[in-house]
Formats: sequence, C-alpha cells, structure tokens
Amino acid sequence: MSASVLRFITAGSVDDGKSTLIGRLLYDSKTLLADQTAKLDAAAQNGETPDFASLTDGLAAEREQGITIDVAYRYFATAKRKFIIADTPGHEQYTRNMVTGASTADAAIILIDATRVDVADGGAVLLPQTRRHSAILKLLGTPHIIVAVNKLDLLAFDRAVYERIVAAYQDLARQIGLQAAVHFLPISALGGDNIVTPSAHTPWYEGEALLPLLEGLPQGRRDMRRLPAHFPVQRVARQDGSSSDDFRGYQGRLEAGCLKVGDTVQALPSGKTARITQIYTPAGAAQQAEAGAVLTLTLDTDLDISRGDALVAADQPLPSRSSMQAALCWFDDIPLNPARKYLLKHGTQTTGAKIRQIHSVWDVHTLSRAASAETLHINDIGRVTLATQQPIHATTYAQNPATGAFILIDEATNHTVAAGMISGDESQDAFEI
Repeated sequence: MSASVLRFITAGSVDDGKSTLIGRLLYDSKTLLADQTAKLDAAAQNGETPDFASLTDGLAAEREQGITIDVAYRYFATAKRKFIIADTPGHEQYTRNMVTGASTADAAIILIDATRVDVADGGAVLLPQTRRHSAILKLLGTPHIIVAVNKLDLLAFDRAVYERIVAAYQDLARQIGLQAAVHFLPISALGGDNIVTPSAHTPWYEGEALLPLLEGLPQGRRDMRRLPAHFPVQRVARQDGSSSDDFRGYQGRLEAGCLKVGDTVQALPSGKTARITQIYTPAGAAQQAEAGAVLTLTLDTDLDISRGDALVAADQPLPSRSSMQAALCWFDDIPLNPARKYLLKHGTQTTGAKIRQIHSVWDVHTLSRAASAETLHINDIGRVTLATQQPIHATTYAQNPATGAFILIDEATNHTVAAGMISGDESQDAFEI
C-alpha cells in the first residue's frame, strides 16, 4: 500500500457533523495525544457525550457558537498512509474558507445530516449548502468525493432513508456534471459507526468503513511533475561582491514540472532565455528539483527579473492572455461592480482587471443558470469574461490548476473578493453547471 500523503476536506452544511467526524476518526484510529484521549475517555466514563468537535474547533468563537469558522488542519498517519485533514466551515457566510481548503484537496467528504433531509414523497431534498459545496468541488476538479450520510443512529439506521439520499445525490451529480469518483457510506460520527470498522448496525451496507476507504484512495490530483515547468519568482536574492563572488538568485516554489542544472528557461514576460547554473533547496545544492520544491535558482545570464515574473521551460512557454473566460466564486459582502477595477493576483503577479461580461450565474436552489445577471452576490458562482491591464501567462484550470487559478482583490479594502478558474475562451469547459 502506498505511503503517499492524502489531503482531504470535510464539507457540507452547518451541524452535519464535520468536526465530530474528524474528532471521532482521530480518536478511533488512536492518533490523538494521550491527554486528549484521556479527556474523551473520562467524559464517556462519567456518562457524558464526548465532545469530539472540540479537537478541531480551536477558536473561542467556534466553541461558543458551536460552528466551524476557520479552516482547521490536522495531521495523522496510519500504518498504511499519511493524511492531512482540512475541517472546513459549513456556514454559508464562510464559503470562501471552504474554497481555500478544497483548492488543494485530493478528496472531499461531504457529510449529509439524514435527520435534516426532507424524504417526503419517496424522494429526498438536499440542503442548499450541500449543493453549493458540490458545485465548488466540481469547479475545482476534486477527483474523489465521499458522501457520508450521517446521524443515521437517530433514524434507527433506516436503509430506505439512506438509499433515498444516495439517489438524490446521484441526481445532483448528474445535473452539475460532477466528474469525480463518488463513494457513499452510512455513518454515525458520534457513535463511531462505519468510521474505522464496519458497524453491526448496518448489516445491509457491504462497502468499506471510512478509514480503509481513505487509505485505499489513489493519489487523485494530476501529477504536477509531468507538466511543463513553471517557477513564479517571489524574490530576487542579491549579494554584491567582486566579479568572482557576486550572487543573484531567483527564489520561489516550483509549481509544476521539473528543473535540472543545465536546463534552458525562459523569463516571462520578457521572453529572454538563460541556462540554469545552480539549484539550491533548503537542504543544500541539488542537481534537479520537482514540483512543490522551494528553490533558489541562479542563471548563466543576468536577466531583468523581479517578483511577479516567472521562469518556464524554454520549449514550452505559457500562453499570454489579456482577456479570458473564467468561473468565479464571489466571496465579498459587497456585490461585484462591473464598472470597477479589481486587482487580479495570478501566482506572484498582480495586475488590474475588469469584468467585461457576466454570462451566467448558477442558482443553487433550482440547479439552473440565470443568463441575465448584472452582478454577483456573496457565495454566487458565475461565468464571466474579464480583461487584465497587463497580460498574464496562464493556462486553463483544467490544463494546470497552478497556472489556471487566480484571486480578485478589492483595491480599497484589500479584501479577497473572489476566486477564479480560467476556462477556454470559446467554451464553458470550467462551468457547465
């Protein structure tokens, strides 16, 4: 079994049990600190319900209000795999935090509180936030989704209710064009049913429990090492000296591809080329580096490079774009104003941008696209055309998430107002919902 790291998030509506699920997963897999385990054991021995959610809800406001506000990251490992968990908020107000956690996830667990789903007339009506989070995961290209139908213990583990919810989610997946591999399982996060081991309460469920399912998921994100090299420059390190020890290093993180000493790279936007003479990592000098590595590069020619520029493979340069279509998730309380200029941050480059056209806005309630919208409100998902003040070198999000994503910033408040994913200029390939 692979010992690779799996990054996954929890998603869904408020009170669906996301924090409780993570706490229970950590407890049952015996990956908590001794004092945390002792506290939960003591509560159980005293007849109290252990507060598993307290293990992830670290902010005072979260404990007081009983909701998750910020993204809480937890790390644990089993004998088969290492995991990074992002416990994301379910409240609609904090959807932007959910997007942050989901942007790098290999998998997502969408929790559905079975007691809050309307199962009248033989069907099931999912909550709006379940729909919204599913749409966001579709836009982000999350490869694996686990739909965990929670709190079935309160419904005597009713198989009919579970199957109606599964059918409702399968219908949602078809309507929004979800491409992820979807898995379903019945659970009780509080009771530990189907979390680490199969539950005796669900003899009709023949699938795996949650932890074995997570351990067996393939590494879902595209292998960034196989993509063309892309190195956004964050800082230029300069040490003046004589001609023999003068140093100019270009620092940043290699977002895609591989680089080796001797490779010829092209500086963007200038288009000038040079050869890599040295590669430095935090561990010292290296002959090559792969995507994800933090590097300092030196070149055989002094080029005019500064923060916001990028070094790419000379034989595979990125296309230049000053106009593009994109899927946009709006985060700000103040609606989008097409007449205003925003700052677009793409990698380490920042430039002005304006929304030229709003093509459509997705209605989370009806699963339809409104084609006559004039603005985007908080948590809206829309497809837009935007223009940048300076060209950016970018791919579509489907081709490369590292070079196809951006954020919009309000110049006046410095708030991040939206996250965007670039789609094909003549198609709706990133926004078909």
